[in-house]
Amino acid sequence: MADILKTIEEQLPRGTVGSTIFEGANIIVYTTDTAFFKNGDSQIKEVVNNIKKRIELRADKSLLMPQDETEKKIREILPVESEITQIIFDPQRSTVIIESKKPGLAIGKAGSLLKEIKQATMWTPQVQRSAAIQSKITDKIREVLYQDNNYRKKFLNSIGEKIYKGWNPDKIEEWVRVTALGGGRQVGRSCFLLQTPISRILIDCGVDVSSNGKDKYPYLEAPELDLTAIDAVILSHAHLDHSGLIPYLYKMGYKGPVYMTAPTRDISALMALDFIGVAYKQATAPLFKSTDIRNMVKHSIVLNYGEVSDITPDVRITLYNAGHTLGSSMIHFNIGNGLHNYVYSGDIKFGKSRSLEAATSYFPRIETLQLESTYGGKDNNFPPRKESEDELLNFVNDIISNGGKVLLPELGTGHAQEKMLILEDAMKNGKIPKVPIYIDGMIWDINAIHTAYPDFLSNAVRSAIFADNNPFVSEIFHRVGSPQERKNVIEGGPCIILATSGMLVGGASVEYLREFADSSVNGLCLSCYQPPGGVGRQLQEGAREATFEVDGRTVTIPLKLKFLSIEGFSGHSSRNELMAFMSHVNPKPRKVIINHGEQSRALDLASSIYKSKRIETVVPKNLETIRLR
Repeated sequence: MADILKTIEEQLPRGTVGSTIFEGANIIVYTTDTAFFKNGDSQIKEVVNNIKKRIELRADKSLLMPQDETEKKIREILPVESEITQIIFDPQRSTVIIESKKPGLAIGKAGSLLKEIKQATMWTPQVQRSAAIQSKITDKIREVLYQDNNYRKKFLNSIGEKIYKGWNPDKIEEWVRVTALGGGRQVGRSCFLLQTPISRILIDCGVDVSSNGKDKYPYLEAPELDLTAIDAVILSHAHLDHSGLIPYLYKMGYKGPVYMTAPTRDISALMALDFIGVAYKQATAPLFKSTDIRNMVKHSIVLNYGEVSDITPDVRITLYNAGHTLGSSMIHFNIGNGLHNYVYSGDIKFGKSRSLEAATSYFPRIETLQLESTYGGKDNNFPPRKESEDELLNFVNDIISNGGKVLLPELGTGHAQEKMLILEDAMKNGKIPKVPIYIDGMIWDINAIHTAYPDFLSNAVRSAIFADNNPFVSEIFHRVGSPQERKNVIEGGPCIILATSGMLVGGASVEYLREFADSSVNGLCLSCYQPPGGVGRQLQEGAREATFEVDGRTVTIPLKLKFLSIEGFSGHSSRNELMAFMSHVNPKPRKVIINHGEQSRALDLASSIYKSKRIETVVPKNLETIRLR
């Protein structure tokens, strides 16, 4: 490790280097020489070519222009049309973050304006897109990342030191194994431990939101899991059944990095805060506090799709689009410099939706693939997407024309935004009446995060946002932000309501259902996965009454409202899409691990893959370990 930094310094001109440190897997050279900072990029590239590591040149703090002068200079250089909303300084890392509504105009042709800022101020500028909707959570996250930036700098350097410490693979047995700590033959509490002789990596750590028993959480007490020995946590996406327990890890003493995309970081933090709020509403003590969420954010390292990053001495990862929800990722592990290639797919959607492109199916190399089976049973196929959309719109028209209200319980991230795009397009084209569409729960804040990261959205939505035609800020959508506003919606006229939770497990959707249930004028449309035993699953199975908590009392209310269940909007792949993914995945894996599905569905999918593709399949139970090599 020390040799890498020494080698870099020896290859650069004498007297130009102030310090060389790690920033995660990257290496940062801080120079005390003004001329070298302005003209040394070609020499840095030569060193990069020699050592095959990512190196960035920044100015030492002693060279930086004062912050007030720098902000003035930035505003002079950048055109007014770029619409700068905020300038944030990170002096410990000599960087300045420029938030702009039109980043392209702030960057300039081939980065010309950023180069001009760099030359004039000695700061290294980074441009981020401003959210079209103000987001308190995004603002808070950026505050956490930059207000204690001296700690952040030391933390990132410590990660690099661990990654680059020396090891000799000839002196150890070469093996790789993965243990199911949650998500084996079930939907919920996904958590897997990847082990090599020198690395311990936790993949996802979620909760089963539909359970109230001891099977709600992963097996964190398993003897092979020692939080003090975990090198890294990787989060595939923000849904609670994958992310919900990560703040708890920090409460229990974990101090290492958590890798994910930027949208996943923001949304998972928001959902963790909501998780605390739901606990308080249910008069139970939350598992963790907001300080633990801050710790998660403070230790986060975000990666873009396709960005290769070392995370331990013998493991590097690349994230790929999973098509499931904003920022959702399939994680490609290159273990032991080509010893074994393992893809953890998380939840995937191998089909294009309005909001996202279909999941990636090409990888550089792959020996083992881990695949979900939420809808893996042979009968778990969805109708064509247009048919599902028409069915929803016909249902909406029927309810609204009779003076009723339509309740759409939604997952806050992904599902809700997909419905918003469908309804916005239908209302714009006269397919449904122009009535208010109310957004309740965390959906509005997640919309704001969507507008901040359009590069992760589908080509069509991204183009609309870039053309100042952002569908998420349409005037037809109205935020419900208080109990009084919710009361007004309940007592008001015909409308459409999107509310969390999509599984009818707590949240505003349960309150609306309780109020609307006893009227045949109103309508309920379910389109999310409904866990066994939940109100939604009972409705799908024909129940016509439901039990609710009202003022501390348990009451049973008849369900007279019209009911529709549609599976075609799922962010998960149908059975046919899962099999299509297996036909398209390239290269063909040698082994497939099936998880994240009810037992019958997981076993059925595994059997079908084995019979049709002649690939070894494994369906682990929780606490089972599979040797990959």
